[in-house]
Amino acid sequence: MRYRATMVRRIWNRLAVMVPICTLSLVLASVSGMLGSVAAGQQADEEGFVPIFDGKTLEGWDGDPRLWRVEDGAITGETTPETPIKQNTFLIWRLGEVDDFILRFEYRIFAGNSGLQYRSFEDPEKWGKWVIGGYQADFEAGDRFSGILYGERFRGILADRGQKTVIEETHKPRVVERFADSASLQNVIRKGDWNEYEIIAKGYHFVHKINGQLMCECTDEDTTMRRRSGLLAIQLHVGPPMKVQVRNIRLKRLPMEDRKKIVFIAGRPSHGFASHEHNAGCLLLAKCLNESGLPVHAVVYRNGWPADPTALDNADAVVVFSDGGGGHPALPHLEKLDALAKRGVGIAMLHYAVEVPKGEPGNYFLNWIGGYFETWWSVNPFWRAKFDSFPDHPVTRGVKPFEIDDEWYYHMRFRENMEGVTPVLTAIPPDSTRERPDGPHSGNPVVRARKGMPEHVAWVYQRPDGGRGFGFTGGHWHWNWANDSFRTLVLNAIVWVAGLDVPEGGVPSRTPTLEELLENQDFPPPANFNREAIQKLLDSWKSEKSDN
Repeated sequence: MRYRATMVRRIWNRLAVMVPICTLSLVLASVSGMLGSVAAGQQADEEGFVPIFDGKTLEGWDGDPRLWRVEDGAITGETTPETPIKQNTFLIWRLGEVDDFILRFEYRIFAGNSGLQYRSFEDPEKWGKWVIGGYQADFEAGDRFSGILYGERFRGILADRGQKTVIEETHKPRVVERFADSASLQNVIRKGDWNEYEIIAKGYHFVHKINGQLMCECTDEDTTMRRRSGLLAIQLHVGPPMKVQVRNIRLKRLPMEDRKKIVFIAGRPSHGFASHEHNAGCLLLAKCLNESGLPVHAVVYRNGWPADPTALDNADAVVVFSDGGGGHPALPHLEKLDALAKRGVGIAMLHYAVEVPKGEPGNYFLNWIGGYFETWWSVNPFWRAKFDSFPDHPVTRGVKPFEIDDEWYYHMRFRENMEGVTPVLTAIPPDSTRERPDGPHSGNPVVRARKGMPEHVAWVYQRPDGGRGFGFTGGHWHWNWANDSFRTLVLNAIVWVAGLDVPEGGVPSRTPTLEELLENQDFPPPANFNREAIQKLLDSWKSEKSDN
């Protein structure tokens, strides 16, 4: 609006001395309308873009504090004779990784060479802190490199300015088209002034533009080295003192058209070692999915609701494994999740995450996943559940009869008449689990009256609009992910809610070892941790599998 008002005022001042007032009014009305159309077009062109730099602080960004600051509303990186660097260093965006996206930003550079890294990676033990490698959109104070695609610690120049290239299995680019002269493209760049940069990464195809002009294109067919996701970062280059500024950074995530994106939201540390291991559990399940050979891309946001404002923008499924009740991480974001569900995004809740307060949150859960843990109605005892049979549903493919100890919540509040809900794990709890005193989680008269009756502890929900949901009450004990049927059912359900077909034998995954189960846990093993007993438990499940 400020731009539009300024332009109208300038035009009025210039024409007022030359044109009669009545004619001038008509002219300005026409100009104002045209500028309004331009503004509307610009607004539409920015639809879906989200700022990832607040213009005031480096919150969410991580780099050497000696070298990076905010100045004049821009991220500013500078080396001086007093602060030299021995190797390229970076300011890294830590709120998330990027996969398919469009990124727009403005830059100006006063000396030296810089660039913006994307889908990048780090190796601190080998390279040191704040050093990364990957795809880089170059820009510099000179006349040679701005606009190229460079592979930092990652195969060198991948597409020069004015080129369209294909990177082959030899790790080398092949030029398939020279669409412009590099020198003529340099003329588009405003040296020492602000320039608008656009990076498009879709699949393994990359496009760089500066000030609206195509600079290079590249398709990466190097299957052993290409990357589908990774970090964003801004570079300070080793060498003479330099200064670079970047501002107005906007990210728009794009649908991953060749695969389903599954976003795990792992809750904060909770109950102690090997229980409610939200981070370790989500990381393990995501790894299983990414190694399954299915067309999925699973990512994990740790320790609560994502700080990344774009985290769910291109999700096909959202999986929450966290504490629940009044502290459920989704409670402040119910409208956001509801909008995703209405868009067809699958939603899964694991263990305590099936519990939310009765009322609006519970009603949302009924609409998203078909049921939830309602206090003073549902209960949360520990017991050994035996699952002998399963419904004919894609989520049960490859699942064999099994029994396992867990904190199996039951007597969920389901949709009226179980409409759209299919129970996938059902067992009869011991009567002792029904004899606890009344309480919000422990017992109630209705539960006690159901002695000897089967209870549903996992279910799927087919929404009327085609979206899908999943609720799973197990998952208290982290070791249980090593039970193949337990794990397979959950992996199947996640794939199903994402909208994929579940393989006939279930989602393939390798049984995690004890060492793998110990990785990423929030708490260290206690002094009395009995490693041999846990290994014996894992071995017993292997034996049961061979018997089946």
